[in-house]
Amino acid sequence: MALSGMLVVALIAGGAGGLVGATASSSGDEEAAPDQGPQMNEPPPEAPQRDPDTIAGVAQRVSPSVVYIGSASPVIPGGGSGFVIEGDYVVTNDHVSSELEDGGIQIEYSNGSLSDATVVGADPTSDLAVLALEDPIDVEPLEFGDSDEVIVGDEVIAIGAPLGLAGTVTQGIISATDRPVSPEGEDVGQFYALQTDAAINPGNSGGPLVDLQGRVIGVNSMIITMGGYMGEGTGNIGLGFAIPSSEAQTVVERLIENEGATYADIGAEFDLSSPTAGAVIVDEPGAVERGGPADEAGLEPGDVITSLDTRRVNSGQELLAMLRDRSPGDEVELVYRRDGETVTTDIVLGASDD
Repeated sequence: MALSGMLVVALIAGGAGGLVGATASSSGDEEAAPDQGPQMNEPPPEAPQRDPDTIAGVAQRVSPSVVYIGSASPVIPGGGSGFVIEGDYVVTNDHVSSELEDGGIQIEYSNGSLSDATVVGADPTSDLAVLALEDPIDVEPLEFGDSDEVIVGDEVIAIGAPLGLAGTVTQGIISATDRPVSPEGEDVGQFYALQTDAAINPGNSGGPLVDLQGRVIGVNSMIITMGGYMGEGTGNIGLGFAIPSSEAQTVVERLIENEGATYADIGAEFDLSSPTAGAVIVDEPGAVERGGPADEAGLEPGDVITSLDTRRVNSGQELLAMLRDRSPGDEVELVYRRDGETVTTDIVLGASDD
């Protein structure tokens, strides 16, 4: 489950089975999906209103802006969640939209209204995608909050379509911040996630994790499950992970502007399977990009980076996650080991699209 402090998790689009051991449930399997398809659970019109700062009040305000995302083709299974932002765009996970795009994407609002949708932009490395609606209805767009201000113990609400049950609301707390995760898959990258015990299950992918003001502080993407272990099921065990809004908002804005997403890069290849503590640069010619940031700072193949801006680095995966919190052009302090000696240097980060 953990590799030198980096959790290896899987993604959660609609209808998922589990992986053996303590891995996260991937959303592609169908065994848990209800045969009857997504079910709306909107309260009746006469439902009493709740105070806006209560869980029920937040759910009443936010739920109409959360949508179920499925395929326009009846032969393509799977699905997920998303939420409407300014401009009638819908934010979701790339692993949701990419599985549905070939058959056409259709979204369903909480009142049952339907609209076809097209992908405006997608970034597999951050697992985010933006959809444009062909027939939007008038709902209040959700706003991003500041995930950097979130602390452990803050109450949060997850809204989405677990197992196709659209409009489902669950509540919990932030159980950890800056949790380094490495989603399974060739394209997804490493980043620091918000960890929550709010129940998140396959189908919640792409849905919002909101605070008690109804602001989106994370995009629900991953869980860890005990599926296949000791006969346990593959659903939620209280370990869910969301892409922080501080990263999601930046990526979403770039996708809408058709700029693509760029990330800070050090210009070196790391041995992600090394048992050595620290980020080990592959000890081969060409592992350090000639003229790149690491080369300019004097790093060489075989060096082991142990600290970034005074923060300890446990592995190459963890360093990559740390870099996701930085921007191209930032100057950072690196500490690395070479032949038993410790060296401190400053490095100006470059840019990469993965």
